Amino acid sequence: MEGIIKMSQDLISDTLNQILNAKRIGKEQVVVKRASKLLLNVLEIAQKYEYIKDFKKTGKSIEIIIGNINNCGAVKPRFNVTRKTLEKYMKRYLPARDFGILLISTNQGVMTHQDSIEKKTGGCLIAYFY
Repeated sequence: MEGIIKMSQDLISDTLNQILNAKRIGKEQVVVKRASKLLLNVLEIAQKYEYIKDFKKTGKSIEIIIGNINNCGAVKPRFNVTRKTLEKYMKRYLPARDFGILLISTNQGVMTHQDSIEKKTGGCLIAYFY
């Protein structure tokens, strides 16, 4: 079994795990070898909330500079949520009220749980940051 490269199917989960592992060992930068539009949207929102300082896409890879992050992760399975059922998932994935963000993929694009509540839309849970 040596020499076999395991390919993962969940790019967002892999990237967030790499960020968290790098943060735990004290690294400030992570290079991810694969990219997708959804991952770039997730990173843009994480940058807006300063969980990552910056990211740069070069070719097929992304260089990520880690910011002020305590924890992050992908939500699996990807639960479908409405604005009414969102409270349950906020309690499950976020440590306290008004601390951290849930990312939701909606028909209006990727947004935080606060934006989803304001726009009165639901979608599919992707990830959390705090």
